[in-house]
Amino acid sequence: MAFNYSKLKGRIVEKFGKQSLFAKAMKVSERTISLKLNNKIYFSQDEIVLAAKLLDIPENEIQVYFFTQKVQSD
Repeated sequence: MAFNYSKLKGRIVEKFGKQSLFAKAMKVSERTISLKLNNKIYFSQDEIVLAAKLLDIPENEIQVYFFTQKVQSD
């Protein structure tokens, strides 16, 4: 299952300016963040909670940022 992280990517740029700075705050490599945002590996629950805190995402909006399914086009 693939997720649409476009809103999350926008929030990262809005709050941190660059993915590399967000990765540093998450204590993971920039490559790891890139793999997660490109649906190659999944975010863990702990990572979602930390990211939401760092990005000031309200608890009731986490689903919009992390669990919006990517629309498949044929």
